[in-house]
Amino acid sequence: MSTSPALSVLDLVPVRTAQTSAEAVAASLDLAQRADELGYRRYWFAEHHNMPAVASTTPPVLIAAAATRTSRIRVGSGGVMLPNHAPLIVAEQFAALEAIAPGRIDLGIGRAPGSDPVITQLLHRTGATSDVSRFPDHVQDIIALGSNEGATVRFTSGGTYEVHATPAPGPAPEVWLLGSSDYSAQLAASLGLPYVFANHFSGDGLERALALYREQYRPSPAHPEPVTFLTANAVAAPTREEAEERALPQIRMMARLRGNRPLVPLETVEQAREAEADDGLGGPMAAWARERWFVGAPDETASRLREFATRHGVDEIMIAPVAASYADEPLSSSPGRTQTLALLAAALSPAA
Repeated sequence: MSTSPALSVLDLVPVRTAQTSAEAVAASLDLAQRADELGYRRYWFAEHHNMPAVASTTPPVLIAAAATRTSRIRVGSGGVMLPNHAPLIVAEQFAALEAIAPGRIDLGIGRAPGSDPVITQLLHRTGATSDVSRFPDHVQDIIALGSNEGATVRFTSGGTYEVHATPAPGPAPEVWLLGSSDYSAQLAASLGLPYVFANHFSGDGLERALALYREQYRPSPAHPEPVTFLTANAVAAPTREEAEERALPQIRMMARLRGNRPLVPLETVEQAREAEADDGLGGPMAAWARERWFVGAPDETASRLREFATRHGVDEIMIAPVAASYADEPLSSSPGRTQTLALLAAALSPAA
């Protein structure tokens, strides 16, 4: 393993106060282009629904846009929430993406719905969505549909029907299983697939999930050895004080989510500081985040990330850059997130 882990990016396309979704998407596409220039390995978009602070609802659309703005970095989903989608639709979307950016597409698949029960029901109204109890079958269906052999539909009355995802990809997108439980780790191991534990969101159970995945891994032709990396919330700034200020709005957003409080667009740093004095929303959550998130000056944050990667035996960390904006910063860019990526790339470069 190299001294410094490779870096990747997970993007939820945050929407701040007074910012339109169009401005938030523009900021994220600029960030993807900057990550490409800085040498990041991959750039993934999440799938979340009905959240005022998140514009990442349709990963395939955002992946296509990011692919046209980049030339080297892998782009993908972190992830597509399979219960919301028919396997054939997912296979076709990612076959099309592979045609747009050959050899650069990752298909990360998750089992969670990515929203609340009401939105889940709305997503399922067409009847075309995936039964969560058949998640393992549908993962394998997607892999088969994207392969040269395709998938075979067998009729109860007899006979078969061959199905292929079109446009036919050259190399198929690389499939990853995502999760925050033992179940996802064990399924990825049994299928011989790459696996990512959602450490940026949960963190509890990371060691056990990685151990189960590695111990139970069954080699596959594409992946003879287990393949995994870590996700981590991170903010880097010239000073620790600035880094902690930029982290506060996201800490408070996480506290809202965990406390079932009404969700709002992401606060500016100034709004978060002012509100914290009155509502104490960031109290316990701030302590939890300070223990688990990577927030600080560049060298300090890079050192903690190196130790984190070494402790868990990985050579890649996917950063969720959770740096919020100050009120006077442009709405069509993300200076704090861009700064985080640039500072960490420099601090974790082989020459650093």
